[in-house]
Amino acid sequence: MVDNESRMLLKSLVVGPLAANCYIVGDEATREGAIIDPAAEAGRILQGVKELGLKIKAIVLTHGHPDHLAALKEIKEATGAEIAVHSGDAEYPRQQALALLFGLQCPTPPPPDRLLKNGDSIDIGGLHFEVLHTPGHTPGGICLYGHGVLFSGDTLFHYGIGRYDLPGGDYALLMNSLRATLMSLPDVTIVYPGHGPETNIGAERRGNPFLYE
Repeated sequence: MVDNESRMLLKSLVVGPLAANCYIVGDEATREGAIIDPAAEAGRILQGVKELGLKIKAIVLTHGHPDHLAALKEIKEATGAEIAVHSGDAEYPRQQALALLFGLQCPTPPPPDRLLKNGDSIDIGGLHFEVLHTPGHTPGGICLYGHGVLFSGDTLFHYGIGRYDLPGGDYALLMNSLRATLMSLPDVTIVYPGHGPETNIGAERRGNPFLYE
């Protein structure tokens, strides 16, 4: 997929036993790229990078759960790219117990290179994405917003929201992240979630049942 206005290249892959979405984003002009949530199946992800002809500069984790970073070690070794995660989820390498709970094979991932905070920018060539801190699913959950799209991780799904019953989850924080942060975005914003199909803010504002509890 190519966004003609921003010249953004985008490839999405559904990977791993929990069907997580991994996104490969690139600047068509500079061929610089980023991988968002290398959840599993490193070979498929790297093949996608090759098909787009990108040089990966950043690996961004929307949060620290193992079902979103099981391929992180292999992707880091293959690309040498900077790993970026919010400071609230910086201890993700310690979550091996959660990987066992999910039934995942998750090699011990390398530590982050960059700790993010709300308002930071992820810059990939001429592409610029704002870091939105959206705690609730995890303390350091983030979304990336820019060029008319939102990579929402496990904060917002199509007609659904992220779990808040795992360690570090908080229902009140999650609902505040959804209502105060994500629902302030334009209706036309395309949402690429951590699981499931894409949606848009307008559709979720009108029809997501969790926002009207």
